[in-house]
Amino acid sequence: MRIKKGDQIQVIAGKYKGKKGKVTRVLPALGKIVVDKINMVKKHSKPKREGEKGQIVEIAAPFDVSNAMIVCPNCDKMTRVGYAVKDGDKSRVCKKCNKEF
Repeated sequence: MRIKKGDQIQVIAGKYKGKKGKVTRVLPALGKIVVDKINMVKKHSKPKREGEKGQIVEIAAPFDVSNAMIVCPNCDKMTRVGYAVKDGDKSRVCKKCNKEF
């Protein structure tokens, strides 16, 4: 998976198209990512202790990684990701500005 936790992404398809956000969680087995303040859903939670009330909380739900593109921290543009190997270390490279990130 080319997108990692902490990356800045932009949504390219769906309800939140054009929105930018930071990846908070990656689910590689499902091919999904969770992005802060994007794809928010309401979840009903039961009371944990006696006397406590149940509540409705908003959480960010995962969405498909194919609906997002990584934003290069160097050129600040949406880009595809390439890889470069230097001295046995593999790093990600921006396809637009050819700089490592």
